[in-house]
Amino acid sequence: MDIVRAFRVVSIAEATSFLVLLLIAMPLKYGADLPVAVQVMGPIHGILFLAYVGLAYVTGEKLGWGLKRTVLALIAAVLPVAPFFVERHWAKPAAARPEPQPAGRA
Repeated sequence: MDIVRAFRVVSIAEATSFLVLLLIAMPLKYGADLPVAVQVMGPIHGILFLAYVGLAYVTGEKLGWGLKRTVLALIAAVLPVAPFFVERHWAKPAAARPEPQPAGRA
């Protein structure tokens, strides 16, 4: 599997696991006194978070992201829905990115 494709899959999985942890597991823990929800979802999200961080760095190098974009992609890991944005808009293979068009003559 291509590294960019792997990053896109992990990015979606990490963001989804974060939302499940925040919106389902935490309310179950504190509202229904079911801490097992966080005990199960927490480590899953943790592994996906670490995979996202590692793959963001490698993908940034492969796609030629600058330092600013790489740092923003890493910051996105701690925001609930930001990895969806990174996956959709920044993690496109070179073949899928549009070619820059030369400026027209005036």
